[in-house]
Amino acid sequence: MPAPKKNGLQTVWFQNPPVIISTATIVGSKEGQGPLGHTFDKVVEDNYYGENTWEKAERRMLKEAMQNAIQRANLQPQNIDYLLAGDLLNQIISADFVARDLGIPFIGLYGACSTMYEGLALGAMLIDGGFAEYVLVGVSSHYSTAERQYRYPTEQGTQRPLYATWTVTGAAAAVLARQGNGPVITHATIGKAIDLGQGDPMNMGAAMAPAAADTMARHLMDTQRQPDYYDLFITGDLGTYGRELALKLMQQKGYDISTRFSDCGVLIYSPEQDAHAGGSGCACAGVVTCGYLMQEIKAGRLKRILGVATGALLSLCSYQQGETIPGIAHAVVIEGR
Repeated sequence: MPAPKKNGLQTVWFQNPPVIISTATIVGSKEGQGPLGHTFDKVVEDNYYGENTWEKAERRMLKEAMQNAIQRANLQPQNIDYLLAGDLLNQIISADFVARDLGIPFIGLYGACSTMYEGLALGAMLIDGGFAEYVLVGVSSHYSTAERQYRYPTEQGTQRPLYATWTVTGAAAAVLARQGNGPVITHATIGKAIDLGQGDPMNMGAAMAPAAADTMARHLMDTQRQPDYYDLFITGDLGTYGRELALKLMQQKGYDISTRFSDCGVLIYSPEQDAHAGGSGCACAGVVTCGYLMQEIKAGRLKRILGVATGALLSLCSYQQGETIPGIAHAVVIEGR
């Protein structure tokens, strides 16, 4: 017999939709200067954030975002059943050390830039399955930490191609609950790792776009819905070029979402900020969702969204061995009430 909460091949539905009862965001100065700057809780002007390394600054941002989300939910760390978190640094060290400090039972996640929605999907499963009352989901990234880990030393000033994206500096957290006030998560579609042979680590939009289109199309097929069911389809960090590619791939699959399709990486920076193709990083989908999108849903301007966070599953090891880049995309339906 099929699993009772399975909806099609890759989608699950939640009998008692978990509630997003609180969120928190913190971003760097570049993100604060962008079009969505007013939607974030805190803008940090110093990318070191008072620490002596960028890695410690990222960790401090993540810890602060998580603490703020807990506080806004009128909870204490000991009330949280599980912490689901991840980042881009080796062995997700930002999340690991924050979990150490908070003392919450911890499940570390790595979905590259899709990690926020991976966490929301798994957190919703834990709550709807009866395994948790409260789940804390968090992610972080930092331009300087990611740049020197995946690409070149920041001091080198290497010129980036126009199709490259800019890693968002920031952290986001959300508390999911079995009951309460706030938007609800009604469905989740877990994506497949899709690799069409793109191997340029600077062109992550092209690597992730096929996975984004595959997950969006699969969600619509699984739920037997048409695109106009949603007010907005929003991907994580495809950037301008990746968004256009995903749009064309969706059209090839028979779905026209052109009038209701946006991307967090496109929204977070303005063209004048020289971010090239837009934003990326775990915090990209994280801060845009926990800031801007939550505010739009609570204000009633958006009622139903299909959020599709995307990730490029590469590493230094895979790149040095000449591997191509698999992409992943996880989708979550968030609805206002």
